[in-house]
Amino acid sequence: MSQILISNALVVSDGRASHGDVLISGERIEKVGSGLSAPDGAKVVDARGKWLLPGMIDDQVHFREPGLTHKGDLATESSAAVAGGITSFMEMPNTKPPATTREALAAKYDLAAGRAHANYAFYFGAANDNLEELLRLQPGEACGVKVFMGASTGNMLVDNPRILASIFSQCPYLIATHCEDTPMILAQEQVYRERYGDDVPFSAHPLIRSAEACYKSTELAVGLARQYGSKLHVLHMTTARELEFFEPGPVAGKQITGEACVHHLWFSDEAYDALGAQLKCNPAVKTAADRAALREAVADGRLNIIATDHAPHTADEKARKYFAAPAGLPLVQHAVLIVLELVKQGVLDLPTAVERMSHAPAARYGVIDRGHIAEGQYADLVLVDPEVQTHVEVDKLYYKCGWSPLEGQAFSHRVVTTWVNGEAAYHLNQLATQARGQRLHFRQ
Repeated sequence: MSQILISNALVVSDGRASHGDVLISGERIEKVGSGLSAPDGAKVVDARGKWLLPGMIDDQVHFREPGLTHKGDLATESSAAVAGGITSFMEMPNTKPPATTREALAAKYDLAAGRAHANYAFYFGAANDNLEELLRLQPGEACGVKVFMGASTGNMLVDNPRILASIFSQCPYLIATHCEDTPMILAQEQVYRERYGDDVPFSAHPLIRSAEACYKSTELAVGLARQYGSKLHVLHMTTARELEFFEPGPVAGKQITGEACVHHLWFSDEAYDALGAQLKCNPAVKTAADRAALREAVADGRLNIIATDHAPHTADEKARKYFAAPAGLPLVQHAVLIVLELVKQGVLDLPTAVERMSHAPAARYGVIDRGHIAEGQYADLVLVDPEVQTHVEVDKLYYKCGWSPLEGQAFSHRVVTTWVNGEAAYHLNQLATQARGQRLHFRQ
């Protein structure tokens, strides 16, 4: 069994940041303390001046496999994830074919085995016509059930009130929702099409996919969850007004939770003129006031989880006019750095940032033995140098799409090493040749 002693780090976990050592034996953390001695044959990593954090658990990504692999795949996008300090991901069902059957869901796990550089799980996708299949799900088959309560691909928009009521009343899994009201969006699209034709400016995106459309759909989801006692997690909040549905405080014991994504915490609608389609995502990046409110909600625990909604598209696809340009941004390689930049700016303290990126998603989804730096946990860790900048440059991206909306940005920190299951998956611009990711397991 290989052993690694990480010594002299600032170890950040479970509300504390203290200097100490971590001994990894095989896949797991054996000891956490100070003044630990290296066993015979152990590799020693001197982490003096660096921060050791639990790897981020990203509960919302689109890695595009199967069926959309010209944009990204499980190998390329998980490579970018570990390069950015993300050690586990939960992938969405809107692939081709969509994961709306247990057979398609199982096939995605087969595709990830031996190819994913980070640990993985997959959502089951709800649809208007697959309720019986959803209710046949067995414990451990999915990390949760994704319900698109706004426009999606294929038949994955769930807009039948009877089906929604059945899902919320009968689904034993955590329900994760995308909340936007489709009729309101379609009405606004028509308004702007009549005004601009095909040349709608991208700055209109948050007006077309409006704050009102988000609020109406979130109100519906929260109302159904309260009516039926469902376990609800509302994904990617974007507006100040929606925050009224969530209570501050830790994730433990909450029936209804919400999250913020890094791009909604970083950008505002002021960036549309410069970035255009590169900033187009659903739900839309909104005002600076909304961004400020989201940041406050992450700090006080109204929004308990930080995620990415990583969703790559090719540069050619993004070069199209408004209605033809797809929505989504590649983000996993720099998500942890964005959050640490918010720490540097005083938006969050470091233990709270770790709570939102690692502890809270592990707790909310019931991930077994991951998300903390503690004895017996899997050694999913990221070592960060707080004194060395990271410049976002195209030739250093691991995304298959080859671009980032953050190009040219300088972040104040650098990811030095990411360990997945006790093995270095990434170290100083070098990716491990062997994929170390394992299937996530859940308490359900």
